[in-house]
Amino acid sequence: MYTSFFGLNEKPFSITPNPRYLYMSERHTEALAHLIYGIKDSGGFIQLTGEVGTGKTTLIRSLLQRLPENADIALILNPQLSATEFLGAILTELGVPQPNDRTSLKELTDALNNYLLENYSKGCRTILIVDEAQNFAVDVLEQIRLLTNLETASQKLLQITLIGQPELRTMLSRVDLRQLAQRITGRYHLEPLSHDETEAYVRHRLSVAGGSGTIFTSQACRELYRLSGGVPRIINVIADRTLLGAFTCEEHEVSPRMVRRAAAEVYGEDADETVRGRAWLKVAGLAVGAAVLTGAAIFTSVRFATEQDSPSAAQVTTVPAQISAPAGDMVSPEPTVTEPAPVVTTTEAVASDFDLEQLIRENATLTDTRTAFNSLFSLWGVQFDQGNSRACEQAQSKNLYCLFQKGSLAQIERLDRPVIMTLRDYEGGIHQLVLAAIEDSNGIIAIADMQYAVPLSELLDLWYGEYLLLWKPQIGAVKAFYPGMRDPDIAWLRESLAEIQGNPIDPMNSDYFDKNLEARVRDYQVTKRLNVDGLVGRQTQIVINTDLRADAPRLVRAN
Repeated sequence: MYTSFFGLNEKPFSITPNPRYLYMSERHTEALAHLIYGIKDSGGFIQLTGEVGTGKTTLIRSLLQRLPENADIALILNPQLSATEFLGAILTELGVPQPNDRTSLKELTDALNNYLLENYSKGCRTILIVDEAQNFAVDVLEQIRLLTNLETASQKLLQITLIGQPELRTMLSRVDLRQLAQRITGRYHLEPLSHDETEAYVRHRLSVAGGSGTIFTSQACRELYRLSGGVPRIINVIADRTLLGAFTCEEHEVSPRMVRRAAAEVYGEDADETVRGRAWLKVAGLAVGAAVLTGAAIFTSVRFATEQDSPSAAQVTTVPAQISAPAGDMVSPEPTVTEPAPVVTTTEAVASDFDLEQLIRENATLTDTRTAFNSLFSLWGVQFDQGNSRACEQAQSKNLYCLFQKGSLAQIERLDRPVIMTLRDYEGGIHQLVLAAIEDSNGIIAIADMQYAVPLSELLDLWYGEYLLLWKPQIGAVKAFYPGMRDPDIAWLRESLAEIQGNPIDPMNSDYFDKNLEARVRDYQVTKRLNVDGLVGRQTQIVINTDLRADAPRLVRAN
């Protein structure tokens, strides 16, 4: 409908996977390299995971176009198969005649093995690609593992690639699937696009479709990234609807306002509310121990040479609100051990046209990583030391740990800890500052020795979901708990949930993470609006600490 209006040969943002439109971001390039490695290598599994809509299926289609001539492919797309149906589907994909008894796992396996040996003797490779692997039953995954036993004395006869959503990583961490997990020789997780990649992605697809000139402005691309979270499928849906809206208004250039309007129509609700409620990261994939520091690389790559004194009291300036709607559901606050500086409202100290974006640009020299960490440390009542030590290493020496995430404001509120947020101004400048508190629809931000009350709506307009917080594990170390695990600290988990939920978890003296404990964990996660996976990672532990009134500064203040 709108293609000729914009000078396009076809619709550029179709959600149908089309390898011609594949935009090879750094992440997609690495992911495709892992898949190609899996085909050229001759042993083990390759695992590719990613959130819904990040481009996994498009990568598969691109991979199929790059196969060597001597490769035979079995592509399984239907996860609703039994073990026998799964083997039968592989034989069908490879063109192998079905055995007489199609219900016999042995006969199906023998037929596949005979084909693989014959293919191997011809110098051909046989490759199995399993999509949506997170939805396969455990017995089917076990059957996949058994297929790796089909081998010669020197080489595996079948190369297997598992494609799935992040839940696949959670599933493969189960004790009963550890033999399968141990055979995975390559893993890659496909993340959403960054802000810059989103703009390049939009330009790429318009170019492939025959477009020329600027259709989406840089500001429109920025808004598209904010509302889509960088997920290609969501970008496509919103961008397609935006072009239709621009065509209807006879506008040849797309503005941020058009993108917001299109997103509201796509989501069927306030797009900003949807953005606030979206959490891209899952607890199941959390690293533990020293690896926790790795995720905070963007905050800790700077070595610090100077130290600033923590303020004894902070001056708070209220920036006039343009939108005063509250953001998301808040966690009920608990009594705070480390009290934040008192809030003093001085609206007369600011001009009426003052806003957050202008504030951070004018204070750019005070919105660096070092200053932000100094503010965050002071809220915990600890000193940010001078020297070459990285900030998260300094925190760990004081029994505090960094948690770096990409998520939503609602997620931050549930964790209820002050955070360092990364903001981007309209000129592309990067700023890091501390969200010290939330009161009603305002956020109290700390910039050096000053605090400002700003509308949460303005904060969300400039925030791209990245944040870092400090937390103190009550068990004295960072570790995750999962069903089937045996650990002395399981007793802490049982006692904590029993206290919070008001009834014991039998057997209370057990150090085993049994099904009874898993059910109680899931109930707790539902109550707290956490990711309901039965795993007790860092986020669940932080919320438990809050409920137990652990020694920590709180983010959400009582109304």
